[in-house]
Amino acid sequence: MRIQVLGPLNAEVNGVSIVPTAGKPRQILSLLALYPGRVIPVKTLMEEIWGMEPPQSALTTLQTYILQLRRRLGTAMGPDAPSGVKDVLATRHGGYLLQVEGACIDVHEYELTVAEGQAAFEAGDNETAAERFRKALTLWNGSALVDVRTGPVLEIEVMRLEESRLATVERRIDADLRLGRHAELIAELTDLTARHVLHESLHSQLIVALYRSGRQAAALEAYRKLRSRLRDELGVEPSPQLQRLHQAMLTVDPELDAVGAPKGMSTFNLFAA
Repeated sequence: MRIQVLGPLNAEVNGVSIVPTAGKPRQILSLLALYPGRVIPVKTLMEEIWGMEPPQSALTTLQTYILQLRRRLGTAMGPDAPSGVKDVLATRHGGYLLQVEGACIDVHEYELTVAEGQAAFEAGDNETAAERFRKALTLWNGSALVDVRTGPVLEIEVMRLEESRLATVERRIDADLRLGRHAELIAELTDLTARHVLHESLHSQLIVALYRSGRQAAALEAYRKLRSRLRDELGVEPSPQLQRLHQAMLTVDPELDAVGAPKGMSTFNLFAA
């Protein structure tokens, strides 16, 4: 079995798709796939599908959806499969679980690869960190579960995954900046800061990349625009880290030109107190 949730939902067994066309069974399959080997309580599945006010027939309807998923799974597995359908999509006291190896699901591979990158980053192995983070990001094929209608439970899961994706992009850029790739990053960071206009960490990376590329005026302008947005939209000043970064540019602090950074430190925290 191979399941992908980092983009459109895809689940195949022996090359045969087991993804249902109906919306609610797709939600159930998605939620079970995010936590392989873990029992998802009936209450949680109901909340995902119907919110906090499920109909009186909710339990019976949920069992019907599980039956539909098992039928698709059984067709794909074939009659000679070593384990039965109910061993894969299993019933447990109070819930259901998808009994497959985590390695079968792209989000598991993604999180494992990110952890490897983070360990390398904290150890100061920037080349490995950048490579691991880059590999993790290639597993994405659009927004998580982009073609699945999300209820209150899946919505939180999708937000968590998207936040993780952005954080991984940040750490990869941190590693690339440590490797002296500042000029190569400017176009990417210009796009990212345009899409995340109040994201201070991404702006700090753009400012540093511009400064190290000999574009001090552009770096100062990037800071000015961010400060103006923060004041106009939120009524706040930039964080102390960014203010110290700005001061470092004005005083031509040699620390700004240093490609290396203390192990595990992000660009945003170069001038942390």
